[in-house]
Amino acid sequence: MKANAVRQIRWSLLFCDLLVYAALSALLFLVFPDILNNPVPALIHIAVGAVLLTLARLLLKVYGQILRYATSGYYLRMILADALACLASFLFLFVPDSLSATKIVLLFTVNLVSCITLHLLYQKVYQQRNKNSLFEKTALKLLHAFFRVSFDHDTNNSKQTGIAIIGAGEVGTMLANELVRNPGSEYDPVCFVDNDKVKINRTINGIPVISPSGNLKAKLDALSVSEVVIAVSNVSKDRRLELYNKYKDLGYKVKTYDYPLLNDSEDAMRRIRNFDMENLLFREKRHFMDPAVRSFYSGKNVLITGGGGSIGSELARQVASCSPARLTILDVYENGAYDIQQELRSIYGDKLDMRVEIVNVCDSDHVNKIFREHTPDIVIHAAAHKHVPLMERNVLEAVNNNVFGTLNVVTACETFGVKRFIMVSTDKAVNPTNVMGATKRMCEMIVQSRSGGATSFSATRFGNVLGSNGSVVPLFKRQIAGGGPITLTDRRITRYFMTIPEASQLVLTSGAMAKNGELYVLDMGEPVKILDLAESMVRLSGLTPYKDIDIVEIGLRPGEKLYEELLIKTEELDKTDNDLIFVERDKPLGKDEIARKLEILKKALATESNREVRKALKEVVPTYRDPKDVNGED
Repeated sequence: MKANAVRQIRWSLLFCDLLVYAALSALLFLVFPDILNNPVPALIHIAVGAVLLTLARLLLKVYGQILRYATSGYYLRMILADALACLASFLFLFVPDSLSATKIVLLFTVNLVSCITLHLLYQKVYQQRNKNSLFEKTALKLLHAFFRVSFDHDTNNSKQTGIAIIGAGEVGTMLANELVRNPGSEYDPVCFVDNDKVKINRTINGIPVISPSGNLKAKLDALSVSEVVIAVSNVSKDRRLELYNKYKDLGYKVKTYDYPLLNDSEDAMRRIRNFDMENLLFREKRHFMDPAVRSFYSGKNVLITGGGGSIGSELARQVASCSPARLTILDVYENGAYDIQQELRSIYGDKLDMRVEIVNVCDSDHVNKIFREHTPDIVIHAAAHKHVPLMERNVLEAVNNNVFGTLNVVTACETFGVKRFIMVSTDKAVNPTNVMGATKRMCEMIVQSRSGGATSFSATRFGNVLGSNGSVVPLFKRQIAGGGPITLTDRRITRYFMTIPEASQLVLTSGAMAKNGELYVLDMGEPVKILDLAESMVRLSGLTPYKDIDIVEIGLRPGEKLYEELLIKTEELDKTDNDLIFVERDKPLGKDEIARKLEILKKALATESNREVRKALKEVVPTYRDPKDVNGED
C-alpha cells in the first residue's frame, strides 16, 4: 500500500474517532444539564481532552495500524493511550467550573468503549465480507462510508473451499484467524473438530467446535466441509497417521498445517499443504540448529563441496540462513549448483555474498586455486559418489573421487589455514560391504589422522536421507504411480532414515561443537523395515498391497547389506551436549600409516583394474568384508 494511502487511512480513522468523542461530549451536556450553567470552561476542558487523546494515540502509534488486521496489541495500545490522556486531563481540574473528575473518567471510558466497539465491528464485518448475508452487506457499506476505507483489494471469493480444522487449540485458532483475515484465501473454516469437552458446542471467533464422536460424517457434510486440515501441535507419528486414515476413510481430502515453533528453523513458513508420505511413515522431524550453532557460522566464509547435491544444497540453505560473510558453493555438476544459486538469490538477493565454482575435487590444482582465492574459514565436504551399485561397477572412479578428492580438500585446508573442516559421512562406512562404504571409511580415517594441527577436522555419519537423489521413497512413489510393481531387494532389509534438513542440521551442529578428529554419530532411533515401508506407502495411496500394487523381491544388489550399522564399536560411545549426537571413540591412525594406505591405493589405481583396486581397498580398510559374510548368505 502506498504511503499516501496509509496516511489517508490513519487520518480518516482519527477523524472518525474524534466524531465519536464529539458526539459523546454533546451527550454529556444532555446527561448533566448543570454544565450548561457555565459551558465555556467545560468546552475548553473537552477540547483539551480531545487534543490529549489524539496526541496520546499518535504517540503510541494507534493510527499506524491497518484496522482490518488489528490484533490485541492494537487495542491494548489504545487503552493505554486513553488512560494516559485521561490522567493528563486531570491537570486541568484547577480551571474553575471545568469538568469534574467523575465526568472526565465517564467521558473517556465511554469514548474508549465506543471506539473499540466500532473498530471491532469493522473488523468483523470486513472478515465476513464474502458472505451473502444482507445484514453483513449492509453493515459493510455503512462502515465503509463511515470509515472511508477502500476495499479495492477485496475479492468476492464465493468459491471458497469449506474446511474443518482438526484441533481447536492455539495452532488451529491461529490458522482460522489467518484464513478469515486473508482476502484472497481459498479456504473457509466452517468448524473445528476437538475432543475437549470444555470447547465442544461452543464457538471460537464465531466458528463452531464440534465433537469427533457420533456421526462425524453427517456433521461435517451438514456444514459443507470439503477438506480437512490437521492443525495439532506435538502430535506423534502414530496419532498423525490415525487422524489421516480416519478422515480419508470418511471421504475427505486431508491436508496438514505447517506452523513455525520456537525450535523451528528461522525460515519456517506457515502453510496448508498435502501430506507428504514422509510425514506419515517416519518419526517427527527433529531440529538441531540453535542460536549458538547459527552464531558459529555467522560472519564466516563457508565453502561447501558438492554444494549442488541434495545434501549439499540443503547445507547451503541452512548456512545462508546463518548470515555468513560469504558462501561458496563448489560442485562439478553445474545444473545442481545453478539451481541452488538461483534459489538463494531469489531469497536473499544482494544480502548474501555467494559464489559458485564449477570444480572437480580430483583436480588438486583447481581446488588450491579456489581456496587461495576465497580463503574459507569453514569447509563442509559433501562431494562424493554415493550410489552403491554404480560404484560397484566403477571402483576406480569411486576411489579416485571419494578418497583422493577428499585428500585434496583436506590438504588444501591445511595449506591455506582453514579453521574448520567438516566431512559428510554415511552409515555404510561401518563394516562396509561395498566399495562406496569402504571409500567413505577410508575418508573417515584420513580426517581422523589430521587431529592436532591448526585446522580442526571432524566427520559426521548418518543413515539414509529421505528425498535425496536415489532415495527409496521417491522410487516407490514412482512405481506406485506407474501401477507397480514395487521392487524390493530383500524382504528382511532394514534402514535408518532421516530428512534432508535433519541431516544437514546435524552436520552443521556437530561441526560447530567439534574440537579435532571426532567422528560424530546421530541417534536415529529404530531402523525401518523396507517391506513395511512399501506396504504402508501402498495403503496410504488408497490401494491394497499385493492386490492393486504387487511387491516383488528381486534380490540384494551388489555390495548391499541387509542391516546397516551406525557404529564401528557400539560399546565405545561418548555423549555430547546434544542428547541425539554422540562421538565414537575410535583411535585415529597416524599420518604415516594413512600415507602408506594411500600409496597402496595409488598403485592399485595405476593398474586401471577394478579387481586390483577392490583388493587394495580390502587391504587398507580392514573392516571391509564381502556382503555374504555379513548377510549370512551361503
